[in-house]
Amino acid sequence: MKWAEISIKTTHEANEIIAEIFHELGATGVVIEDPKLVNEYRVSGAWDYTDIPEATNTEVVTVKAYLPVDEELDDKLRAFEKEVDQLAGNNIDKGLGDISCNQIQEEDWATSWKEFFHPVKVGGIIVIKPSWEEYQASPNDIIIELDPGMAFGTGTHYTTAMCIRELETIITGGMEVFDVGTGSGVLAIAAAKLGATKVTAVDFDPLAVKIAKDNVAINHVADIISVSQGDLLKGVNGKADVIIANIIADIIILLLEDIPNKLKIGGTMIASGIIADRLGDVTEAVLTQGLIVDKVIEEGGWAAMVIRNGGV
Repeated sequence: MKWAEISIKTTHEANEIIAEIFHELGATGVVIEDPKLVNEYRVSGAWDYTDIPEATNTEVVTVKAYLPVDEELDDKLRAFEKEVDQLAGNNIDKGLGDISCNQIQEEDWATSWKEFFHPVKVGGIIVIKPSWEEYQASPNDIIIELDPGMAFGTGTHYTTAMCIRELETIITGGMEVFDVGTGSGVLAIAAAKLGATKVTAVDFDPLAVKIAKDNVAINHVADIISVSQGDLLKGVNGKADVIIANIIADIIILLLEDIPNKLKIGGTMIASGIIADRLGDVTEAVLTQGLIVDKVIEEGGWAAMVIRNGGV
């Protein structure tokens, strides 16, 4: 099958929003090439070895998506260009905005990204390890085997890494967790390996659901984690001790309406994927729902929030 690789050069501010636009158009795979993040991992010692050269221009982020070559492709490309052009109206800098389109075979893009994915310690004890690579673990390491496939999320982006570090401090044995927009399932797996006894993982994308299920199986936590297709928390039963939402600001704001009824009194929500400039909007929505902001973390232009249901 032939696929169109749509590539756009943009900014750190806009890259996750553009990824979401691609997903809304039906993209079955999105790749974010962030040279700033790669440079930081090169010098951090998180990678045992890498032959990726140091990037000199770290301000341009490339977002790539893959759409089937069919009769709908032209309409989707026009819709994509229109959505990107409208970002300026929301005070979001799209950057260069250069868009290119190339046709490739499915087998070419489904595996080519693997050369950029190496074992990384993203928290104090959690290590994200590609399923095809070896890693010499330290005694306290918790290893997450991951094959993101065509789903979004290798666990190394700021937004995911911040969530993982917070999970390391929050999760205790016996907790129930909801992971909304699970993607590759990395956060759900982290919660399970940290001691949660029941994890419900949900994603709107059926492909992400399949890949998350595969990763859950690889990590031997299928007895703890259930993965299903769904729209945010609609259809999710019960209340959780911890709710994770690593998505985007606008979707988090929508999700917050359900949090008082889905998060136990005293429970914690970790919200990430928030562009730092949108922190005020999300904070206002949190307070409107009678929730409490316990902590805000900012890295690389992104923010994560630790929110508590105080039962007000």
